[in-house]
Formats: sequence, structure tokens, C-alpha cells
Amino acid sequence: MGTFQVGLLLIGTFALLLALSVPVSVSIIISSVVTMASTLSLDLGTFVASQRMVGGVDSFSLLALSVPVSVSIIISSVVTMASTLSLDLGTFVASQRMVGGVDSFSLLAVPFYILCGVLMNTGGIAQKLIDFAKILVGRIPGGLAHTNILGNTLFGSLSGSSVAASVAIGGVLIPMEEKEGYDKKFAAAVNIASAPTGLIIPPSGILIIYPVLAGCSVVGMIMSGYIPGLMWALACMVVAYVIAKKNHYPTAGKVPASVFFKYFVDAIPSLLLIVIIVGGVMSGIFTATESAAVAVAYTLFLSIVVYRSIKIKDLPKILLDACETTAVIMFLIAGSNVMSFVMSFTGLPSAIGNALISVSSNKYVILLIINLVLLVVGCFMDITPAVLIFTPIFLPVVQSFGMDPIHFGIMMVMNLGIGNITPPVGSSLFSGCSVADMDMEDMIKPILPFYAAIFVALMLVAYVPWFSMALPTLFGAV
Repeated sequence: MGTFQVGLLLIGTFALLLALSVPVSVSIIISSVVTMASTLSLDLGTFVASQRMVGGVDSFSLLALSVPVSVSIIISSVVTMASTLSLDLGTFVASQRMVGGVDSFSLLAVPFYILCGVLMNTGGIAQKLIDFAKILVGRIPGGLAHTNILGNTLFGSLSGSSVAASVAIGGVLIPMEEKEGYDKKFAAAVNIASAPTGLIIPPSGILIIYPVLAGCSVVGMIMSGYIPGLMWALACMVVAYVIAKKNHYPTAGKVPASVFFKYFVDAIPSLLLIVIIVGGVMSGIFTATESAAVAVAYTLFLSIVVYRSIKIKDLPKILLDACETTAVIMFLIAGSNVMSFVMSFTGLPSAIGNALISVSSNKYVILLIINLVLLVVGCFMDITPAVLIFTPIFLPVVQSFGMDPIHFGIMMVMNLGIGNITPPVGSSLFSGCSVADMDMEDMIKPILPFYAAIFVALMLVAYVPWFSMALPTLFGAV
């Protein structure tokens, strides 16, 4: 049996077991044993599998036991090092790599962007953006659906959170759409499908974390997200337009000039955040990291002084929420740095690269395989740990055939963003279903057309570098 057929057997067996609701860790073990048995004997395959499980604690097994992702990464990495070094030395190296992993000036932006997102979510900014979006796209067939998409794009780009966008925007618009005669499943699908645009359009914490891992320009990574994020939103709007036209969903009436002016003026202070961040970074007034602190100061000013939606007494709880989220993410980054070192130490990235090249020497085929793998990974893993784990694995592979790290980064974030709206662990899918008061099973069919449109946008970004590299190149950030 050839290498390609063996690979297909492994993937096919794993997918079949998952479809039969077999736990992920058990599926991994069984599919691996079956694949080894196809080239070795069943007894030898079972023996090798047992030996490898004992020799190195599998992080997926720890995840199946409900051990937190960061702790699973650290334990599996230390045990793997201990199998070749001593346990004391492995622990020492792990501790050293964890401290080094978070000792980065660029990562200072992460807690600030998280705090900015929490302030946005509680600062009454969502309604201002909804009103503004409605006057812009309300007259298009399916106007409220387009308002939801544009609202998610604007709010998500400011807060950097897909979950916050789906809750804040969807919580207002889904009842409005239902009242206007829209199908509730369609309204919920629109809200869920457009929520992850906030992960791609800056400011976004993941666009700060990735360049630290990849060693590329933070400014370039930030600038690369605008066009792909707008492509995602446009893909959702095309699907919404076709469905709205088919079902004769209503459009909004003509908006008087005075109303348009009022909503526009109300939204200006919020929209200025994007101008301040991008303009400040590109003009050299402050760095990409410092822009996060500026964003917090401006958002705090809007929420307390301009909109008066946050009181001073609310700040301790807001700061505590931001600190908790920051602690989780930073500990995860520290743990992933240990795993990156272990993977480099064991030669895993080069082994995976050689395995991909053995399947095909065509870079387009390899890129398609990587995209498909990341789509599957996104279904089972949150975006931050997935980026931390798989960047050191796939980045050397794509760099070997000349792909820019910034281009690969935005492609990876888009892939994993799709996982954010797919079962079984899509956080935006769950939050969107919760807001709409619907079961996840009822959402699969209505959201399928949006998956298809977003996948087309993903393939354009993956195979046409211009979409992700045009702005970084234009502003000299690469």
C-alpha cells in the first residue's frame, strides 16, 4: 500500500469513528493502530501504539480527561522531554521556555485588547453601530440581515471577539428580524456566520499572538486582516441577499436625511477608534503594541464620558473579567512555547513537512491539504491554542515553497475562524444558538450556504496572496 493510500486510510478511519460518536482520543488510537496494521501486523501495530502511549503522554488523551489545554500541553511536553533527557532537566527547560514564551513586548498588547473588548461589550456601543449599519444597508433586500452582518463586522472589529459580536448584535436584531417576518433559523444563521469577522479585522488579539510566534511584522499582520475580513462579510451578504430575494423578505423604508445624520453622528465616536489605531500606527505616532493601550483609553473615555454607559463602580468587575481572560491566554502561550521547543527538538515539523511532500510535490495540493487539516482542527479546538500548536508545524512547510508568514497567518486565522461557527465546539455557534433560543441541530442546514460562500472566500485568500499582502505592502509593513 502506497504512502498516499495509507494516509487516506488513517484520515478515513478517524473520520468514520468520529461520525460514530467515538471519543476523539480513542478514535486517534484506533485509527493509528488500523493504519499501522495495514503495513505491519496487527500485533506489531498494537505493540508500537502501546509503547508510544507509555513513552509520551498524549496531549489529546489528557484533553479527553478534561485536563485544561494549557496544562495538557505542558505535561505532555515535559514527559516527552523526560523520555530522552532526565525529568529534572526536562522540567527545568520547560520552566525556562514558559518564562521566555511570555517575555515579549508585543504580547503586552494582548491584555489591553482583551480589556478593550470587555469595555466595548458593556459600554453600550453595539446599539450605536446597529443604528448606523441599518441606515447604510437597510434598503437592500433582506435589510435587517445585512444590518446584522455589517453590525457584527463593525462591532467585532472594535471588540476583537466573535462571541461578543454574536451576542451583542444578534441579541438585538434576531427578535427584530423575527417580528418583520424573517425565518428565525435564517436570522440566527446570518448572525452566527458573520460573527467571526471580528477575529480577522483588527484590533484582534490573535493577530498579535501569531506574529510573535512566526517572527513576522506585527503591523503587517494587523494590516493583512482588513481585506479578508471584508471578503468574509461580503460572502455572507451575497448569501443573505439571494435567500432574502427568494423569500421576499422586507426592506427598510427611505431614511430621512435628519435621521441619517443623527445615527451617523452617534456612530462617529465609536468608528473613530479604527481610524485612531490604524492612523496612529501607520503614521508612527505609536507602535502596534502601544495602540492597544490607546484603544483602552479611548474606549474608556467613550463609555464613561460620551455614552455614560459605564460607571466608575463598574470598573473593578470589568478589570477582573479582563484579568481572568488574560491569565488563561498568557498561560496558554507559555505552555505552547514549551511544545514548540519539544516539536523542534524532536524534528516533528520537518517530519510532517516531508510527509506532506511525499503525498505531492505540488505546492497548491499541499496548501489544500493544510487548509483541510486546519478546518478539521478548528472544529475541535479553539482558535488560540490551535494557532499556538500548529503554527510551528505548518509554517516551515509553507515557507519552504515561498509563502509569506503573514499570508499564511491570515489564511490560518480564517480557517480556524470557520471552526468557530462549526460543531462540536464552535463558541460563536453556541452563543448564537443561545441568543436565538435554538438547538444547535436546527442550525446546521440553514448555515450550510454560508459555509460554502465563506469557503470560497478562504480559497481566494489562500491562493491569491494579493488579498492578504496588498495593504501590508502598500504601507511598507513587510
